[in-house]
Amino acid sequence: MAGASMKDIKLRIKSVESTMQITKAMELVASSKLRKAKERVEKSRPYFEVLHAALSDIVYSNAEFSSPYIAQRSVKKTCYVVIAGDRGLAGGYNANILKAVAAETQGKEICVLPIGKKALEHFQRSKTQILTERYAMAGDITVSDCFSIAKLLAKGFLAGEYDEIRLAYTNFVSMLSQQPSIIKLLPLQVNRPEPGSAPRGLTLYEPDSETVYNAIVPEYLAGLVYGALCESVASELGARRTAMDAASKNAGEMIDSLSLHYNRARQAAITQEITEIVAGAEA
Repeated sequence: MAGASMKDIKLRIKSVESTMQITKAMELVASSKLRKAKERVEKSRPYFEVLHAALSDIVYSNAEFSSPYIAQRSVKKTCYVVIAGDRGLAGGYNANILKAVAAETQGKEICVLPIGKKALEHFQRSKTQILTERYAMAGDITVSDCFSIAKLLAKGFLAGEYDEIRLAYTNFVSMLSQQPSIIKLLPLQVNRPEPGSAPRGLTLYEPDSETVYNAIVPEYLAGLVYGALCESVASELGARRTAMDAASKNAGEMIDSLSLHYNRARQAAITQEITEIVAGAEA
């Protein structure tokens, strides 16, 4: 701030104070929304855990069970469901998940189903094949939308449009830690019973176990997408809260530094005025 006038320093202090008010408000908003997001994460987890248990039970009940959703085939093309945020100012939240996807998809033939404005913009810039742009706003995605996404993914998989589906999202570990994660959705990984082993239970499925299994899989996928969306939203809010807290602290430090420069400039101006008065009196 060498050479800056007192007026410039004062204007700079007011500008930083205004920015600090905004970052502080955004931190409080993120903290408020984060509590609800964490509750939603905890409530969403049991849903697909129960569905996964039902799928496993069907497989174990029938040693000769077969389904197109568990058939392993050579992977020529992969569909990625990528969940990112709708806005920035969340630290490395968006950049981290997009970097993780870029690292895994390098050299592969892929298509993407982006969820979130930042994900859509990223893949539009990179000229990647986009399955649909209907879910561009992650904040507006509902449970019903997750079921629509799951049906769309399952339909494309069965039609052979892609041979594998993977889900990229950010796992909410804690308020200060969010971990990018990529998991495989289809084909499903199942643990078959040993040949000749007894069935796990005597559950009867109507009309048959394969039909029930194929009907449950889209529901299961919807549960996974919804759970990943809840995790990602909570992660975004946690990252934004941390980023805004750091920004508020930096603004406070900058104000202290500017105030010090202002006081020094003011003291120098007073000293100069006294010196001029004394010199004038002596003259």
